[in-house]
Amino acid sequence: MFIRALYTLLLTAASPLLLFGLYRRRPNKPKFGPRWKEHFGFTPPLVDANNGQPLWIHAVSVGESIAAIPVIKAIKAKNPEQTIVVTTTTSTGAEQISKLGDLVEHRYMPIDFAWCVRGFLKTIKPSAMLIMETELWPNTLATVHQANIPVVVMNARLSERSARRYAKFQPVFDMIAANLDHLLCLHRDDADRFAQLGIAPERLSVTGSVKFDIQIEPALIEQSQQLRQQLGESRPVWIAASTHKGEDEQILEAFNTVKQQHPESLLILVPRHPERFDSVAELCQSQQLSCVRRTSEQDVDEATDVYLADTMGEMLLLMGAADVTVMCGSLVGDKVGGHNMLEPAALAKPVLTGPSFYNFADITQQLEAAGALKVCDDAKQIAEHLDELLSDPTQCQHMGKAAIGVVQQNQGAVAKTLAVLDQQRQGYPVRCQQTK
Repeated sequence: MFIRALYTLLLTAASPLLLFGLYRRRPNKPKFGPRWKEHFGFTPPLVDANNGQPLWIHAVSVGESIAAIPVIKAIKAKNPEQTIVVTTTTSTGAEQISKLGDLVEHRYMPIDFAWCVRGFLKTIKPSAMLIMETELWPNTLATVHQANIPVVVMNARLSERSARRYAKFQPVFDMIAANLDHLLCLHRDDADRFAQLGIAPERLSVTGSVKFDIQIEPALIEQSQQLRQQLGESRPVWIAASTHKGEDEQILEAFNTVKQQHPESLLILVPRHPERFDSVAELCQSQQLSCVRRTSEQDVDEATDVYLADTMGEMLLLMGAADVTVMCGSLVGDKVGGHNMLEPAALAKPVLTGPSFYNFADITQQLEAAGALKVCDDAKQIAEHLDELLSDPTQCQHMGKAAIGVVQQNQGAVAKTLAVLDQQRQGYPVRCQQTK
């Protein structure tokens, strides 16, 4: 109790800065508008409130929202009458959930003060809370637990480094863990680390990652093919996905090297955060590169060097139009730890990544072992591997085939997740077999 009170005091002191970061206006960032009040527990009633207690799924931002979609669709397919409420903290996450239409209702996540969370619970009255990945807020978990609402964490992962940090503050971890009913872990190693920190084995299952259950719609493939025709069907095209500050310069360095051997090549450049769209465009122009923004009405022609993706939620479409994907968030030291490489893999695209991919170590290692991915230390190595792949379409095809093979071998996590959720609702002990 003392630890949580101290945490609340610190959160109160830090909240002005945190809220400023959340609400600060940035170029191309969707606005919260009058819905900002939802962060403080002033939650509008559900439109569809007549089908019993809704299921509450929390996905903090864009990546978690995308990961939750297969689970949402599977739940609705199994029980079309089940009302699902999805909360996100960010407006960019809300934008992703809006694409599900009437399948779910979206609300903003109340900030981590008990009175805010109680306001949300009083209006929504959820039957259970499902958290996508390890987004664990102490006051939220305690308030939900006190309301006798089960809390299940999906895609739960715990790196060795994070486990060591938690172990140094065991009372803090114990406070959080006491309010979790079940954790659906990515791998046996994750479950073992949670167990070493004191989570009882009967509260742990290994279901694998629901991200492997990505489904590529035929309509999206067709849209990607149409985009490729617009960009240039015969020219080499590669994509740098989810770049962070400090990576664009390295990507453009690699691009200038690649152009020496492939002067007709085109780079699709996708900054991770919308507030950086303008600055990245200016960076391209400062290097005398011809840059066309996706949101502009300007057509891409043979002289275009960079196609700047200044939109959100189109990553699969853009990857589908490229020959090779360079997954970023991996070229800025240990600040980010990489991004999900399963999207290009599911599209049968060869993947390159930088050396820092600790958040997706298992996926990276599986893809590399299968010959679907290459790890590059710097811009020079990225350029070397791109030159090799863009010069050899057959090698691209082999790597792409290996990539989609890894995805298919690991699928089934959504079905296992739903099985665990069903058993949890029935109150039975839950144990799932480890995925390979």
